[in-house]
Amino acid sequence: MTGRKKQKIRIARPPAREDSADGGNYFEVRPAKLGQRLEGLSALTKPGVRGFPGVEAAQELLAQTMRKDRVSGEVLDLTAAGGLLGSLPGVTLRAVEGSAAALTALEAAGYAPLAAVPGDALAERWPERARTVALTLAGDRGNAYISAQIAWAHAQTPPGGTLYLAGDRDKGFDRYVRAAGAAFGTGETVARDGGMRVARLVRRPGPTPPLPEAEQYGAFGVQVVGLPGVFSAGKADKATALLLETLDGLELSGQRVLDLGCGAGLIGAWAAGRGANVTLVDGDLQSVRSSRLTLEANRLEGEVLHSDVDSALGEQTFDLILTNPPFHVGRGVVLDVALEFLAAASRRLKPGGTLYLVANEPLPYETPLRDIGPSRELARAGGFKVLAATRD
Repeated sequence: MTGRKKQKIRIARPPAREDSADGGNYFEVRPAKLGQRLEGLSALTKPGVRGFPGVEAAQELLAQTMRKDRVSGEVLDLTAAGGLLGSLPGVTLRAVEGSAAALTALEAAGYAPLAAVPGDALAERWPERARTVALTLAGDRGNAYISAQIAWAHAQTPPGGTLYLAGDRDKGFDRYVRAAGAAFGTGETVARDGGMRVARLVRRPGPTPPLPEAEQYGAFGVQVVGLPGVFSAGKADKATALLLETLDGLELSGQRVLDLGCGAGLIGAWAAGRGANVTLVDGDLQSVRSSRLTLEANRLEGEVLHSDVDSALGEQTFDLILTNPPFHVGRGVVLDVALEFLAAASRRLKPGGTLYLVANEPLPYETPLRDIGPSRELARAGGFKVLAATRD
């Protein structure tokens, strides 16, 4: 067969169903592994937090730079992850996160984190803005999301206040610093380490740039509302399309269906439109907001929860689980979250219930699927496969 390149996905370690790569349970919070340059600092982490089992390289350089600058006092970290900046001497951390996994780690570290996404107002929690703001750019989430992050940081930085901006040169950092500088009025890159960069910007008075608009598109009878940075915000991804094409004849009326890792909500809304009683969950708060907007746009009912895998589901069980599980957390291929999706399916499926999963061809899900029950391949096309497993 010619004409199609093989997908290059390197699997760094063999899969295990419920345990993470370093031997701990998925939901266990533990100290982040920090390098010598961060000696004396600390952070907590768990699978699902960006940088796990350590911290992101950009955030590491950010902490080094702020320590060198002897930053102290109130610091608003809009991407707090496991609270690394809160361990800087003299810093009182205002921790903000949109990741359910990171919020769990921050709470375990003793912070009272605020769940928020770019554009959210923070004045009710912190009426007086902090003079120092920190932001690690999520370059893997696209230009619109970065624009939203920068606009948010601008709104949260008072005139004369300082923004420390960290990111990856290979993910467009230099371009984003120029955009931020146009809004802030002054700033420069002050630290470099390999591909990582940190810029320091001082805000002048002036208007905050507008937030990017949500994208909208139609697919499989659903009007999708995609907020910036949400997976498949602008169009249906090929894997999800293959899953829904494969399940076109599936009877869903009256079935309790879980959309696990809902993204912009296409799968869950598609199931709701076919008469299912749907619950949608995602660990990313921006995705939860997007899915709610998608249900509203289609006048469909459904429960949407911000949840680290299935942690927010209580005792709920389901007849069917539909998922296109994530295998990226930040830069790398990380299967901890995806494998926990399979473990969650085993916990959440009713006897006789079925998990339907779509994945890239090389990803080794067939073996852990056997822990649920008899499994089978339903389709394979375009570099993706649709698998099903029915609980014994």
